[in-house]
Amino acid sequence: MKLHEYCGLCGVVGDSEALALVAEGLHAQQHRGQEAAGILVRTDSGLEVHKGLGLIAQVMASSPESWRTCGITAAMGHVRYGTVGSRSVLNAQPFLVSMSGIQTGIAHNGTITNASRLRAELERQGAIFQTNSDTEVVLHLMARNLEATGHDLRASMEMALEVLEGAYCLLIMTPDQLYAVRDPLGFRPLNLGRISSGGWAVASETIAFPLCCAEYVREIEPGEILCLPFDASGPSSRRFGSRTGLFGNRNRLAQCIFEHVYFARPGSRVFGDSVYHVRIRMGAQLAKEAPADCDVVLPVPDSGMFAAIGYSRELGIDFDMGFTRNHYVGRTFIDPATARRAAMVTRKLQPIPEAVSGKRICVVEDSIVRGTTSRARIKALREAGAREVHMRVSCPPHRFGCFFGIDFPEPSQLIANRYSIEEITRLLDLDSLAYLSRDGMLSCVSAHAPCDYCTACFNGDYPVTPPEPGGIARSCGG
Repeated sequence: MKLHEYCGLCGVVGDSEALALVAEGLHAQQHRGQEAAGILVRTDSGLEVHKGLGLIAQVMASSPESWRTCGITAAMGHVRYGTVGSRSVLNAQPFLVSMSGIQTGIAHNGTITNASRLRAELERQGAIFQTNSDTEVVLHLMARNLEATGHDLRASMEMALEVLEGAYCLLIMTPDQLYAVRDPLGFRPLNLGRISSGGWAVASETIAFPLCCAEYVREIEPGEILCLPFDASGPSSRRFGSRTGLFGNRNRLAQCIFEHVYFARPGSRVFGDSVYHVRIRMGAQLAKEAPADCDVVLPVPDSGMFAAIGYSRELGIDFDMGFTRNHYVGRTFIDPATARRAAMVTRKLQPIPEAVSGKRICVVEDSIVRGTTSRARIKALREAGAREVHMRVSCPPHRFGCFFGIDFPEPSQLIANRYSIEEITRLLDLDSLAYLSRDGMLSCVSAHAPCDYCTACFNGDYPVTPPEPGGIARSCGG
């Protein structure tokens, strides 16, 4: 299994500044994808798309000059992480195609786990694919359904959604409306906001809404198709799919708990909970389960910051910043090349000797995946003079791969899959190591029942059958 993608979506309709608002919304979600970006707009002449490799600011700098003067009132965009071997502008989104003369654009966050089988079936029927993204499968399914539905694009889309499996949030734009779709299990977040001008915004994370001049309204519900017409008629909603038969015939969700642990920004609301509050609670719960005998609590910036605050408060131990961060280095968690990732760790976070020398320190980290980054940081702390180095992790050990849009590699590359906690402690040269329990982690969310979260990367209990090894489902469209 190769590496998965992880991405962010933003769409705006009904505002004369739609292009600028989407660009700002994507900028707020840049942490969800730094390889490629793209924006699709509706102009007087139809739908147009501009995309490229790099950050959204870089892509927007080369956008068509005509976009700045043509009064765009509907736009949608995408920021993308990529898979190994798929760093190509061809895989950048949104995709724009013509279906029987109907222009259709699509952008995707997630992983369609049965995409390999669906693609093989479509190719046998004569479909020709231009990318290795599972998102393109959705377009081909819609096109195949057009004749059966009397060229009703909405009905064709609903038929396509009924055969998809796995994790997907979709934005689909036609010449007269924008559709926002979330899979029936609700793996990935998608939210609706109301713009003060009367328009509407949709985004993966609510952190985008202030920059879109929008106020949070609600989540797009699992199994919902939300239609946002470009006229003033307002949104309408339809349901599709069924969760019956999943999880042993229990009607449950599979929301990704790792959104709260790591990926989402602390200023966002995800699955109905404040990411900030959840991370503070995770740190406090970790302190109850695994207190450390130390002089100071240090976070690993930025994702470990708020768990460290909760840990420090619960134990009454001083909180301090022991690392200085270079903000011009991308996320090391997602970088696939081990040697490159190790070099990035050193450039990204450097210890502050005056904060750690001679002290017993407890480092609070959000997760340990391969162990490469943690090993480098611990070595640097000891070289900076730390007397003892303890580590506490605000989620359980990662022992299984993820097939639903997170960049967890195959189990053989996960350090907790190969070694016990005692062995990891020695391998990382720690004085002690402890993880937050699964039950403790789930006790920190409140908007949904614990059973409504996917924790497969911790316990191997997959809510959907994983794809066959080598399938294109690894090439998440999102």
